[in-house]
Amino acid sequence: MRGARILPLLLAACAAPFGRVAPVKPALVPTAAQLDTTPKPARVQEASPTQAASAAAVTSVPPPAPAPPIVAAPKLNVILITVDALRADMPWQGYPRDIAPNLTALANASVSYSRAYSVSSYTAMSIAALLSGRYPAELERSGYFFSAYPDEVTFFPELLRQAGVRTVGAHAHFYFDTKSGFRQGFDDYRIVAGISDDRTTAREITSPQHLALALDILGNPVNTAGQFFSWFHFIDPHDLYLAHPGIAFGGKPRDHYDGEVFFTDQHLGKLFEFIRSQPWGERTAIIVTADHGEAFGEHRMVRHGFELWEPLTRVPLIIHVPGVAAKRVDVPRSDIDLAPTILELMGVPSPSNFQGKSLVGELTATTAPELRDVILDLPRTSDSYRRRALVHDTYKIIAYDDDYRFEVYDLAKDPGEKRDLRKVNPELYETMKARYLEHIKTIHEVCPKMRNRLKGKRREKPC
Repeated sequence: MRGARILPLLLAACAAPFGRVAPVKPALVPTAAQLDTTPKPARVQEASPTQAASAAAVTSVPPPAPAPPIVAAPKLNVILITVDALRADMPWQGYPRDIAPNLTALANASVSYSRAYSVSSYTAMSIAALLSGRYPAELERSGYFFSAYPDEVTFFPELLRQAGVRTVGAHAHFYFDTKSGFRQGFDDYRIVAGISDDRTTAREITSPQHLALALDILGNPVNTAGQFFSWFHFIDPHDLYLAHPGIAFGGKPRDHYDGEVFFTDQHLGKLFEFIRSQPWGERTAIIVTADHGEAFGEHRMVRHGFELWEPLTRVPLIIHVPGVAAKRVDVPRSDIDLAPTILELMGVPSPSNFQGKSLVGELTATTAPELRDVILDLPRTSDSYRRRALVHDTYKIIAYDDDYRFEVYDLAKDPGEKRDLRKVNPELYETMKARYLEHIKTIHEVCPKMRNRLKGKRREKPC
C-alpha cells in the first residue's frame, strides 16, 4: 500500500529541500494572539501580478531522481479547506495588502505552491474534479450550469469511508446541499441554516455560522476519536462583496473583495487555533485551496466562470503536514492532484482512473520538482461554451469550442495573456497544439444527461 511508505511526518530534523527555510515544528501555526489581525484601511492600489517563472523550452525535461526512502509514521487526519473565489495573488505571493494574516502564517509554515490551478473556472466543475480526481468532462452530470452528479460518480470521501476513516464536513451554499451530489461519502455533513437558494450570487454573510459548525463537528469525539477527514468550503469572498464593520480597504470592487477575504481569514484563524489546541492537532494535515479565482476587469471580465484565463483559474495551494519543512514550489500544479494526495496522506490506495498525481513525494523531496503539464477543463453546459487549456512550464494554450481555435501565451513574459503567439511564433504554436492534442487523449469524455440546451453544441456532435 502506498500509504505505508509515505509519511515523513514527525521528523523534526527534516531539512528544507533548498536549504532556505528552517524546519517546521509540529505546532500548527501561530495563534491569533501572535498575529496583528486589526483591520488596516489601505490606499486603493492595483494588485501586482504574480511573477511567473523564467521561460523554458517547450520540450519536457527528464524527471528528477526519486526521493530517498522515508520512514513510515502514524496515519494522518486531513482537514481540507476550500475558499470560494480566492485569487492566487495573496500576501504570501506578493500582494501588497495584508488581507490574510492567518493564511499567510500558515503558508509560511507549509509547502506553498505559487503556480497552482483549479481544474475549471467555477464551483460546480472544479469541486467535482477535486473530489473525484477526474476531469469534469469525464463525469456523469446533468449538463446544467449547477451540474448535479449522480451516485454513480465516485468521490474520494467514499473511498475513505470504505477504508474506515470518519468523514465530516460543513458548507454555506445551497448548491452544496442535496443538489450537487457532494454529500456522497460523508458520515456527518451539514449546511449553514437560513441561506437562500439564489442561483446568481451569495447573499449572506456566513463565516461565523460556518465556523461554529466546523468547531462543533471537530469538537465531537465521535468524529475525531479515530482517523478522520473533514472538508469546509468557506464562501464569503464570493460576490456579493458584503461590508463588515471595522474592515475598509476602499470603494472599488477589489477593495470590497479584499475586505471579504480579510473577514474570512479571521474565522480561519480561529479554526486553526482550535485545531492547534486539540490532542489530534499534531497528527493532522491541513490543505487550503480554492475552487477558482476571480476577475476584476482582466479580459473585460468580472467574477468568474465561462473562460480559462489566469485570474479565473490560478488559486492558492497550501499543504501543511506536521514535521514537514516549509518551502515554496514554483512549478505548475493542479487541484486534480489533491484526491490522490489526500488518500496517500491517509494511507488509502488511489484508484487507477485518477487523472492527478499525489504530491506527497515532493513535499519532502530535496530535488527539483518534476515538470508536469496542467489541464484545465470547462465542459459545455447550459451556460458555458466548451473550453480547455494546457499549461506547460511557462507556456499556455487555450482551446476554444471543439478544439476549433487555439491561442498560445508566454506567461513569463506576458502574465496578462494579452499577446497571442499563434502567428508570431508558429513553431511554438504547433508544438503546444500537438502537446495539447496528445494530452487530452487521456480524457474519456462523457455526454451529460441534458443535451438539447448545451451552449454551442454542433449538430454533428452528440454533446
